[in-house]
Amino acid sequence: MEFENRVYPNREQMKGFFEEDSDNRPIFMINLLKFREKAEYKDGRETSLSGSEAYALYGEIMEKHLNEIGGEITFKSKVTRITVGKIEELWDAVVIAKWPSKKVMGENMMPSDPDLLEGYRHREAGLAGQLNIESIDGLFDD
Repeated sequence: MEFENRVYPNREQMKGFFEEDSDNRPIFMINLLKFREKAEYKDGRETSLSGSEAYALYGEIMEKHLNEIGGEITFKSKVTRITVGKIEELWDAVVIAKWPSKKVMGENMMPSDPDLLEGYRHREAGLAGQLNIESIDGLFDD
């Protein structure tokens, strides 16, 4: 199995995300996060923040926003080791965010709110890359 951490989805991934969401049910985004050692802001601002600290600023803003739109952070934790399997490098953290639906998530992917925009700047500064795994509740439902 091969994987590649990224900060943003590619066109094919975006297209797949925006395909019809017929059941309009909640989705869970599993975020496997890899942080930069030191935050790097695109606007050139000086900072002493680590990547993890910058991402935490984004996390606070996003968690508040999610709660306002009917979602929530259901789980967040540091990754400590792999107990089964093998990868070359561990992710630093895992976060599971519950969104009310794909539609609601899609509507919030390109924010215009100044607080959310600043949050996304912290996200970009802190993340070296990530894997986002879209999932739905109901493991054995067909």
